[in-house]
Amino acid sequence: MFRTRLISGIVLLLIILITLTGGGWLLWLSLLIYSLVGMFELYRVLGFEKTPLCYAGYGVAVLMYLTLGLGLRGINPFGLDLPFAVCIALIAGLFLFVLQYPKYPAYQLFGMVFGAIYIPFALSYIFQIRENLLFGKYLVWMVYAASWGSDTCAYCAGMLLGKHKLAPVLSPKKSIEGSIGGILGSAILGLLVGVLMSHFAKTPPHLLPLFAIIGGCGSVISQIGDLAASGIKRNYDIKDYGKLIPGHGGILDRFDSVIITAPIIYYLCVFLLRGHVI
Repeated sequence: MFRTRLISGIVLLLIILITLTGGGWLLWLSLLIYSLVGMFELYRVLGFEKTPLCYAGYGVAVLMYLTLGLGLRGINPFGLDLPFAVCIALIAGLFLFVLQYPKYPAYQLFGMVFGAIYIPFALSYIFQIRENLLFGKYLVWMVYAASWGSDTCAYCAGMLLGKHKLAPVLSPKKSIEGSIGGILGSAILGLLVGVLMSHFAKTPPHLLPLFAIIGGCGSVISQIGDLAASGIKRNYDIKDYGKLIPGHGGILDRFDSVIITAPIIYYLCVFLLRGHVI
């Protein structure tokens, strides 16, 4: 199992490395695929996969990413933006809910709209950081420093020092010491990104503490996202969202912390590094 998990983890890391380094349409396509697969996993848990309501959610995700792609080419003839796509998700869900009533329980309607915002909309911020922010090819790594980096640091700190349970009902293996370790580790990784930017992109050295703050704050949000995803699984009594990534589970199992971290990192960079990244 460890060997399988290690190999699939390395393959996934290589895919992330290639798509983030390449950016542009390569990153766009990868995020769209992650989004559609993640939505399928969530909608399957909620029990309405392969239904018109499910397909409406997919359509909204595609619309969101078409908006991003058109923006990349400087073309947006219809004035589309991501909030508009979210409105379309709400309208499409309500339309199908009314048209086929009482086929869909209300929680499935809410789940369709939630899935469209939670997964493709949130993941789109990875693309927005990479393509729309100055020095985005460096800053985008802050998302993974604050999510996967936080996961790794929290795991190591928890194994070595963990004594006090963080959320005993929701995730019995997580500890307060591990959580603190994840925050501190992400702050250090954020600082490292700042050092690399100072060296290669010539950003001012006085920004370095802000990179550490962004990394630490991102870790807090990352851990909330991880616990929230675990809570949904516990509500539906499942171990994993899927089996796409051997040893890791599905897209949502591997990207649960990334999803919610991406928009937070975007806005932290915009507000704390204002004047330097936009």
